[in-house]
Amino acid sequence: MKYYLVAGEASGDLHGANLMKALKTEDSEAVFRYSGGDKMQAEGGELVKHYADMAFMGFTEVLLNLRTIFKNLKACKEDIIKWKPDVLILIDFPGFNLKIAEFAKARSIKVCYYISPKVWAWNQKRVLKIKRIVDHMFCILPFEVDFYKEWGMKVDYVGNPLLDEIAQFTPDINFREANQFGDNKIIALLPGSRKQEIERLLPVMLSITENYPDYIFAIAAAPTFTQSYYHQFTGDKKIKLLFNNTYNLLHYAHAAIVASGTATLETALFKVPQVVVYKGGAISIAIARMLVKIKFISLVNLIVNRKIVTELIQEDCNPQKLSGELKIILSGEGRDEMLKHYGELLLLMGKPGASAKTAKLIMAYLN
Repeated sequence: MKYYLVAGEASGDLHGANLMKALKTEDSEAVFRYSGGDKMQAEGGELVKHYADMAFMGFTEVLLNLRTIFKNLKACKEDIIKWKPDVLILIDFPGFNLKIAEFAKARSIKVCYYISPKVWAWNQKRVLKIKRIVDHMFCILPFEVDFYKEWGMKVDYVGNPLLDEIAQFTPDINFREANQFGDNKIIALLPGSRKQEIERLLPVMLSITENYPDYIFAIAAAPTFTQSYYHQFTGDKKIKLLFNNTYNLLHYAHAAIVASGTATLETALFKVPQVVVYKGGAISIAIARMLVKIKFISLVNLIVNRKIVTELIQEDCNPQKLSGELKIILSGEGRDEMLKHYGELLLLMGKPGASAKTAKLIMAYLN
């Protein structure tokens, strides 16, 4: 069977790769073509467009890059028609993928959507459109099933694919020695994978490192950037820079400062106390505050529906507040309380197997 996948971000590349692996188990004749990244490419098939050329963050950034976005949409649509897949599998990335879903549905191509758009956050009436253009929705957050049910749409909760990835992970016992950490406690810095995120958040993260001389700070670097790119921020600071080693970093980290996104959930699943940070363009944030209907921005807090991790957003994301919040989770009651609440999160998340379950459901629906 011919599978066409579209993933537009680093997290989508990860989940897409795991799904491809599971689909190959279910379908020995599976053939893949996709927009994605290095992880998906490692599973075989043909990479058409890398996510590094597709991801734009925030309302203003999208507006400034509309020409590129429309060009990517046009190319993707033309490629789908030319290749004639048996099924289109869209992975998150809703601004782009919902347009592709509408296009494909109008041409009688089966549309499966893996990882629901965050329609529960704002403009919830988009569910009505999703009901029309998506044949099967596979959700990875527990509360999404009830949300869709309220709008009269049946969806499948498959668990969270991060649990799959973490379950497959084996820590490198030589990690500390290889990176010269010694016996020092590590504070992980996860500033995101997109240029706008990194340039807004990393300087704030690095501004507090001198307040903690007894710790070693290490950046989880995005593979789409170079060492020299990060060095413009780190300068002469003694900061470790680690590419393609995020899970080892989280496994050995004592605490973390994390950009809002999938990484907040990964950090919690590794049981690492964290401070969540986010900064967007002024116009983007102003629009978001008018439209967004949720109380939290981090997946950790959203899943348990109350504050577990501190979120420092926009003007609150400053050196003083960040340093103060980091101090709270390095030791004492604040740290112990966060670790205890992570246990509640793990119960809600369930067990690994999301990719395998999704692959089985896709095959069942297609057959």
